[in-house]
Amino acid sequence: MRWISLMGWIALCFAVAGVSSVWTAGSVEGWYRTLVRPSIAPPDWVFAPVWAVLYLLMAGAAWLVWEAPASPARNLGIGLFLLQLALNFAWTFLFFRNHALGLALGEIVLLWLAILATILAFRLVSPVAALLLAPYLVWVGFATLLNGAFWRLN
Repeated sequence: MRWISLMGWIALCFAVAGVSSVWTAGSVEGWYRTLVRPSIAPPDWVFAPVWAVLYLLMAGAAWLVWEAPASPARNLGIGLFLLQLALNFAWTFLFFRNHALGLALGEIVLLWLAILATILAFRLVSPVAALLLAPYLVWVGFATLLNGAFWRLN
């Protein structure tokens, strides 16, 4: 039964990734190519494998907390995880679908804060789960800088 819940978390995270990737792919070949690229922007091919690993780590972290005994800390952690996942989804919508670079920048700051809050909540339930989210926090921190650079240049 535990593995079924792991598959559920993986499915949820990759559902977000799937819709997000459709929006991203639709913009990369057109609008995104017209933007002035900041010098810190990695090659486009880097993003898909990095995000695939991050979504797997996110699913694993959520699963570890989900499988922990019920507690207020567990419930808070799961709630914060779902909030940050929704903010992750919203950022892709704002940046790639709506081309709203400034609004996306404000939103990604909220996303970063939500990830940090999730890590702090997860740490109370499963230190391993909190550690699994650390690369995600770092990557979104970099993405925040990148979003800001795109906004400034365009």
